[in-house]
Order: sequence, then structure tokens, then C-alpha cells
Amino acid sequence: MQAAPRRGIMAVMPIARRLPALEELETAHLAAELGSVGAAARELGISQQAASHRIRAVEQRLGLALFTRSPRGVVTTARATPVMEWIGDLLRAAENLAEGVATVSGRGHATVATSMTIAEYVLPAWIMALRAQRPGLEVSVTTGNTDEVIAAVLADEVQLGFVEGPAAPPTVERLPFAEDELVLVVPPGHAWAERESIPQEELRRTPLVLREAGSGTRQTLEAALPGLVPPLVELGTTAAVKAAALAGCRPTVLSRLAVHHELDDGRLVAVPVEGLDLTRSLQVIRRPDRPVRGAAADLLEIALRGRAAPGR
Repeated sequence: MQAAPRRGIMAVMPIARRLPALEELETAHLAAELGSVGAAARELGISQQAASHRIRAVEQRLGLALFTRSPRGVVTTARATPVMEWIGDLLRAAENLAEGVATVSGRGHATVATSMTIAEYVLPAWIMALRAQRPGLEVSVTTGNTDEVIAAVLADEVQLGFVEGPAAPPTVERLPFAEDELVLVVPPGHAWAERESIPQEELRRTPLVLREAGSGTRQTLEAALPGLVPPLVELGTTAAVKAAALAGCRPTVLSRLAVHHELDDGRLVAVPVEGLDLTRSLQVIRRPDRPVRGAAADLLEIALRGRAAPGR
């Protein structure tokens, strides 16, 4: 018995005969994003000649000139502009397929960016929990301050971001998962160590050891206590801030997550500040137009599970 003919568009011509290969489309799309065939080749780890060959193959298969070329690079032609958007949709769908299949088969890969406090004191436990569920899963972690994490999410460089701070821009979706508290701490030899509290104005006019501008810790402190004098020193990691405060017997403001061991063993002393609320929200951020699937979705589920404070 003869099989019935297939109906619909697939009966006309298989899609593989009508579209370029996925690697060719990826090369063309990357060249459009970067404005350079050479830059796309470097990103993909191939020669510029190979990249140019792939782009010509796309143009020949589609019957469409993709780029206007100049010594400064390439610019997408007007007719090809919507085509590049459709190619981007196809590549994202292919990535979702690859990630979904990898997760179902017990593998998978999540890409995240996270601010320092979460990277050092929260994220490791999540990754261990994720690996316990699916030993073959991998997580690539980029660290930076809150501003850098938000930029990575907006640029679609990572699937998820984890930040502390008073706010994230409306262009990202925010999912609070815990509350954290900043605390003013000093070494035991500091004059404030024996005081029950200090007024806000005294803290405002005291040079502190602080994280750099753009960090969630710095943003939260400056939002709660505007008009601070310039810091005594600013450093790019929580560990460096703690070390500088201890070495110089200076006050600093850090997450309770970051200093609870030092508070427990007496190397640092928490000093209340009269009427100052330094609680903040820890948040997962993502682009609302980028669905989270596969390993990243598993990590997101772990992060949001219970939405309880990870610290004390």
C-alpha cells in the first residue's frame, strides 16, 4: 500500500533544502551583531575565510545580499534586517532545543552572572544542590558588581543574574528570593566597638572602607544614608574590604552573610546605627523576552524554593 502524501508546507519541499545550515546562519547573525566578519570568526574559533564562505552560502541559498561591506566592517542591508531578526529567533529556538535535550539526558549548561556577596555566600550551595539532582549539569558563573550583572543580562550574555541592591531597571524581570541585612562592623579595638549605637550623622561624616561604586552593597548604603563623605578606600571584593577593615582597624558596612563568621568569633563587632534600616532584597533577574529552560530553569527553581532568607 502506497503511503499517503504529506500535507502542508513539508509536502512542497523539506525545510533543510530551503534554508542554510545552522552553523552558516549562526555565523551570519554573529557578523551582523558584531559588525565584522573577522570578529564573528574569532568568536566562533574559525578562520575569517571560513566565516566568509559560510556567509556567502547563506546569501546564495536565500538569494539575498545580507551585508554592505566596507573597510570598517559590515552593515546589514535594509532587506536583510528583518531576516536577521528571524534568524535570531531560529537560533534561540535551536539553543532551547539543545538545552532541553541535554537536560532530559542528564546533562545541560546554565550561564549566570552574580554579584560578589551572592557568589561567595549563596550560589555555591545552590550549585551543589543542582549537581546532586543532575550530576552532568554544568554552571558557568561570571562575577561582578550589580551594575555589571545587569549589563550582562541585558546583553543576553547570560541566562540569569543574581544581584543585591535597591533596584534593577524596568527592562529586566526581578524575582526576589531573600532578604539580606547590611551591618556596620568594626574590629574590637575600634572606639565604636564598646558603644551601644551611633547616630546616623556620625556615620555619615566618617570615612569608611567600602565596596566600589556600582556594587549592590554600596548602592544600598548610599540610598539609605545619602551624603556620605568619600570612602577612606574602596575595593572590588567583599574579602578585600574585610581584610582592609581588620588590618587598619576601620569601620565598614557589609552583608551579614559576609561577616557572620567574624561576628561569631569576635574578629568583628556589629554596631547599631540609630534609626537606619539597611535591609535589602536579593533578586534573580532575567530578560522577560528570553525564556529560562533546561539547567538554568533548574537553578532558578532552587533559588526561589521557599524564598527564605539564606543568612541569619
